[in-house]
Amino acid sequence: MKHLCAFVPLRLCVSLLLLTALTGCERTPALYQDQFLAFGTVVSISTWGASETQNREASRLIQEDFAAMHNTWHAWKSGGLLGEINQNIADGKPTFTSTEAIELLQKSATLSRQSNHLFNPAIGKLIALWGFHGEAWKGPPPPQAEIDRLLKSAPTLDDLQFESNSLSSRNPDVKIDLGGIAKGYAVDRAIQQLKRLGIENAIVNTGGDLRAIGERGERNWNIGIRSPDNQQPIASLQPEGDESIFTSGDYERMFLYENRRYHHIINPATGWPATGARSVTVIHSDAMTADAAATALLIAPTDQRATIAQQMGIKNLLIIDEQGTLHLSQTMAKRIQLLETPVPKTGELVIR
Repeated sequence: MKHLCAFVPLRLCVSLLLLTALTGCERTPALYQDQFLAFGTVVSISTWGASETQNREASRLIQEDFAAMHNTWHAWKSGGLLGEINQNIADGKPTFTSTEAIELLQKSATLSRQSNHLFNPAIGKLIALWGFHGEAWKGPPPPQAEIDRLLKSAPTLDDLQFESNSLSSRNPDVKIDLGGIAKGYAVDRAIQQLKRLGIENAIVNTGGDLRAIGERGERNWNIGIRSPDNQQPIASLQPEGDESIFTSGDYERMFLYENRRYHHIINPATGWPATGARSVTVIHSDAMTADAAATALLIAPTDQRATIAQQMGIKNLLIIDEQGTLHLSQTMAKRIQLLETPVPKTGELVIR
């Protein structure tokens, strides 16, 4: 058993924040924490009040599941199911696969529709064109003519055709990249695994994106929200019961070219990195929805944010714009505590 400081790191994306759980440091047998690498980041599991047997089994099962999902759904490495699907789409052939895989892609398509396709897992060719299907990002930006060709093709997951045990695409430019939803999918599965083992109080955190259930003893888990400009938390909030907190931001995967910064969250409407927001943090009961919504709302123009949030069922929303102003929905304003001094400028984001 590992008795570690109850400090759960979070990546609140949105240029937005890199979450970090500020749970305090207490050495107590009730707290268990384990860490491992998956999806290119540190995954941490924190539980409260579970038995040693439950904790060890949870860590084993979740690590095995995450490793399998990483291999199955990797966006650009060959050998996995997603690589097979994308190759078959390019070749005009169907892919015969499991009901579980089809359901994942169907749910991804639904979330994409709800976001007006700003969350668009079908633009893998565009992401690859920018060089983000790899480990080294250096530029230069791709030629506009190549971007324009993919924009004209306009691939979305609505181009997929599903049969009972197969899928195909009518658009050969569809290349699926589930980077905007894979962590949410994995976190939801991990929480289901914990619940099956009888664990009622836990956090599963994938590099800052997390889902929390239950409590930390007699108090709620406490989560910190990081500034997009540094490692310092600017706010904190407490999950209530069973909630996912996900952030999308412009500060993790990026490159500098001729003194200009280009990040990996590509706007499907323009073919260029999204502008207007540095980071977005959302709360939702479902981690997949939170993951997709954080990406979509980072991309969304100011006048579309409230509509897309409503369509995706997001009521708790924090956006940090390029000027450093915090825009909060009414419900989120009641949930978070600002920590910075002086307090950053804030504005209200109305979501009906």
